[in-house]
Amino acid sequence: MATLQEKLAESLAVLKAYQDAHSDNLVIQGADTLGRTHTERLVNSGYLQMVIKGWYIPSSPGSEGDSTVWYVSYWNFITAYLDNRFNGAWCLTPELSLYFYSGKSVIPKQLIVRSESGANNILQLPFGTSLLDIKSPLPPEVIQESRYGVRLYPMEYALLMVGPDYYRRNALEARTCLATLKDVAPLVSAAIDGGHTTRAGRVAGALRSIGRVEMADNLLHMMRQVGYTVTEENPFEENVCIDTVAISPYVSRIRLMWMQMREVVLNVLKVKPVQQDVSSIMAMMDATYVKDSYNSLSIEGYKITEGLLERVRSGNWDPEQDEADKERMNALAARGYYQAYIMLKQGIHGCFYGQSPAQLYVKKHQDWHFQLFEPCIRAGIVKAADLVGYRRHQVYIRNSMHTPLNPDAVLDAMSALSDLMVEEPNALVRAVLGHFFFVYIHPYMDGNGRTARFVMNSQLVTAGYPWVIVPVERRMDYMSALEQASVDENIEAFARFISSLM
Repeated sequence: MATLQEKLAESLAVLKAYQDAHSDNLVIQGADTLGRTHTERLVNSGYLQMVIKGWYIPSSPGSEGDSTVWYVSYWNFITAYLDNRFNGAWCLTPELSLYFYSGKSVIPKQLIVRSESGANNILQLPFGTSLLDIKSPLPPEVIQESRYGVRLYPMEYALLMVGPDYYRRNALEARTCLATLKDVAPLVSAAIDGGHTTRAGRVAGALRSIGRVEMADNLLHMMRQVGYTVTEENPFEENVCIDTVAISPYVSRIRLMWMQMREVVLNVLKVKPVQQDVSSIMAMMDATYVKDSYNSLSIEGYKITEGLLERVRSGNWDPEQDEADKERMNALAARGYYQAYIMLKQGIHGCFYGQSPAQLYVKKHQDWHFQLFEPCIRAGIVKAADLVGYRRHQVYIRNSMHTPLNPDAVLDAMSALSDLMVEEPNALVRAVLGHFFFVYIHPYMDGNGRTARFVMNSQLVTAGYPWVIVPVERRMDYMSALEQASVDENIEAFARFISSLM
């Protein structure tokens, strides 16, 4: 008779076969998909979680209460469930379609979808999320985006159909989408077909408000050419000029967020720099190294002691000869941190002899990150090729509603961040926003937090401010402030947190 372990192994083999065959979507519909016995066994052992009755997502034992599993599977579930329920005849509302087009990567608390078969019903989903389906006609055309298969209004039609309040309440999303428009012809066609003269005037005013004057004029000209009287109206509360057509919505979003957040940082951080000579600054960095590295590594979950850090710094650490050192990931992390710190220290020293602190970030942040993991390469734990450039896979932040950018968007976003760092004249803004946007983009599979804190301190120290240590005891405050900035686009809590440490 098979043991419990053997039965579980059999069920896991069935789950693995399903995962291998459906790697692009791991949502499981119905207990019969894997077999009722296997499904029940996998749920009871923690390898499956039930989203709603009859719908499951893979998990791991002990992850109960961890929202990450749900957020990772969220859009795949939404698409699979709605396609099943409405036979593909559904789409997000115009407002939520623009949410998607604008590159916003936060899981919405309530998703609203339209379908002619909708029932105006709210479906409660895990971790306080919900799905509302409303009975409503679909637009003349529905776009199915390629990553998850989510069904959307065409962007031009969505910009036309949202109300004036949307442009005020969701100005960042609206401007981001407007900045990516390359042609107003599809928008004009939709306006003509529906007789939407007032809405067309609103979009024309919105385009002019962000500096797209020629496009606004073209829209009005096309409408008037076919006999429509259009009155232009600016729906935004203020004008924000976006100089060029964005190559990606993520670039526009990051630029607009930076513009919005920098004023908050300047209002919150009133710290005055303390002018010191180069030798004093270098001595200050050395004096704080052990405490900084202990806290920075501990925040990331490494079990570090000050004794280990001293061994690493003094050279009494030998992973090639000492088997205990070789097997300790903590020691490898500590050594990598020290190597990155030495490189950062050399760069900071150079900034006092002519190098721009912003250019130090641009030229060296990839080297700092590489050094964090270089000992793991020598130990054979990490492949060197995996550390070349930015990540090529999706990454998630534990228990965060913010999903970092998809891999295809990372390079453009990081280039935009480099440009913003160089353009920004204020060191405090570069420090706070450089840190925030680095973890917001999350360009690497690991090491983002440590590198972001190097980014922050490189800008602070070179401007005469103290090196900021984020205490591990305040990790929850730190992560909460970053989450608020990522999800709500409100940087104030994070700026106040950094200010309290200076």
